[in-house]
Amino acid sequence: MMNSYGLVKSCRLVNSASDTLMGGRYLNHQKGLPRLPVPPLQETCERYLSCLEPIVTVDELKHTKQLMKEFLKEGGDGEKLQRSLERNACTTDNWLADYGIQINYLDSRESLLIYNSGFVLPRMDFIDKQGQIRCAAKVIKAVLDFKTMIEDETLPVQYMRGEPLCMMQYFRALSSCRVPGQKTDSLVFHAKNSNSPRHITVAQNSQFFTVEVYHSDGTPITADQLCVQLERICNSSLETNAEHVGILTTLRRDAWYKYYNKLRGPSNKKSVSAIERSICVLCLDKAIPRTYEKYSGFEPLQVLHGGGSQWNSANRWFDKSLQFIVGEDGTCGFNMLHAIIDGTPCMALSDYITSSMKKPQMMESPVALLPMPQKLYFNITPDIKTAIEEAKQSIDKHAQDLDLRVLVFNHFGKKIPKAHQISPDAFIQMAIQLAYYRIHQQCCASYEAASMRLFRKGRLSVILSTSSASAAFVKSFDDPKKQNSDKRNLLENAIKVHTWNTNISITIQYLSEIRGRTTFGHFLALKVQAIENSIPMPDIYTDTSLDKAFNFLLSTSQVSFKAPCLACAVPEKLNVYDFCYSVTSDDFTFVVSAWKSCKENNVVRLIQTLEDTLLDMEMLLEETKLESDGST
Repeated sequence: MMNSYGLVKSCRLVNSASDTLMGGRYLNHQKGLPRLPVPPLQETCERYLSCLEPIVTVDELKHTKQLMKEFLKEGGDGEKLQRSLERNACTTDNWLADYGIQINYLDSRESLLIYNSGFVLPRMDFIDKQGQIRCAAKVIKAVLDFKTMIEDETLPVQYMRGEPLCMMQYFRALSSCRVPGQKTDSLVFHAKNSNSPRHITVAQNSQFFTVEVYHSDGTPITADQLCVQLERICNSSLETNAEHVGILTTLRRDAWYKYYNKLRGPSNKKSVSAIERSICVLCLDKAIPRTYEKYSGFEPLQVLHGGGSQWNSANRWFDKSLQFIVGEDGTCGFNMLHAIIDGTPCMALSDYITSSMKKPQMMESPVALLPMPQKLYFNITPDIKTAIEEAKQSIDKHAQDLDLRVLVFNHFGKKIPKAHQISPDAFIQMAIQLAYYRIHQQCCASYEAASMRLFRKGRLSVILSTSSASAAFVKSFDDPKKQNSDKRNLLENAIKVHTWNTNISITIQYLSEIRGRTTFGHFLALKVQAIENSIPMPDIYTDTSLDKAFNFLLSTSQVSFKAPCLACAVPEKLNVYDFCYSVTSDDFTFVVSAWKSCKENNVVRLIQTLEDTLLDMEMLLEETKLESDGST
């Protein structure tokens, strides 16, 4: 997810882990990846004006064009800022990732729940504590095996359309955490230092324990040995009056910073440090009463926020990079910290865990003497207790307000658009925009998340999905005066534009010199240069059109799994719909979320409209094909 770079202060780049995390084969691979280029100034500005056309008035666009002309004049502000960005880009591996992590995530003072994404693994076939323990042990065993492949550099380098991808995020995914600060947070990476973590944190009944997961000779403990340790924890955490310390990590970052320094006093420092340094957090959740509404998103909500303070929201430590969640009711998944890792590495991790858990495992007698899990104790002062109550109220409000639904559209899959030589992803993008237009009778700014891992240390960028071509299509679709052939032409033109925008962002091979063109990131990175260099802010950045251009009301991401997993995310603003969707030959799956307190938005209505829209668009393709066949 991306925000609108609402900058009010100078940007401090994140203190990121260095390439010393990587060695040998991976380090050589990493050095062979290209750096992200800085796009040409003129091209970015033209593309910015183009994205405004469908969402601002004629007068607003005319005014913005005049401001842009002033910005681009020879020797003007645009040239100065471009030169500054190009100088900075020469001193870093990835200028966009540096600015993006800092501004999008670490500088934000919102709760981490706003930037939370989760992955739901296939539902497990158990309904009791023993089944939960066995499943959790298998999950952690798979995670440790995955960690070994990363450290031994036996995890295969990933490719997209024959080109290698950056693997850096895997080295930061585990043994990492985010630490709250007053004005900006920091990231800490504990992997591969002189004292690498050898333990995980286990959350059970809102209490925290550490479990050593490696023997003294460095070999990981077995799944059966993990079962023994988890059973010990469950037997040691039966009390129900424990203070909900973990729920403090759901507070706004400025509030959490204040209480974090108090919590991390001499009596609690060791416990907080043990969690922060751990490889990951395993959350053994209690069962939550299920609702059986149509399109129910029960399991994604459980993974994203835990259901509220009376259920599992305190059974978390949201500052950790990865939290693996196994519920007593069979729910299984994990959530991730966006500041450290993006969705594409987590998709690979999801598939690996799912595949590993399907493999038959030899029952092994846990004969080795295992050190007892260590319970982490906290001295709770009155002001920390007050903060916990404040956090409970906040998370309960959040959990009640977040609406999330799942649509499995099984009428057809990607075979249909491909049969008409249409990109399935672009087809879905147009369907989402048309469904939104049918409800709201207006176009809005929308984006599709784009992985930039073709570049060194690449993270996320955005593909601007709304265009003049897509606006023309959605406005014409229900117009009875329009012929089907005209609608088909408008659809194909909109898809052509979206495909081109995708290609110049990330994927074109035969035009590699123009790949990596990110309008959003470039235009707003120029704004950062003005702030950092104390240059008066150019008028183009105080123009009201800027807010409309990047006020994304549709946040979309295509996700891809080998296993039947789900991805889900939380809308970062009140009036935003968030879409995570996956595509197979025979169906499309959408996970859609929004805030109930935004009266203009309604998730159920939108996905019902989307279902109808997909069928209507398929009918348009079929009817126009028949008309074309009949005329030849």
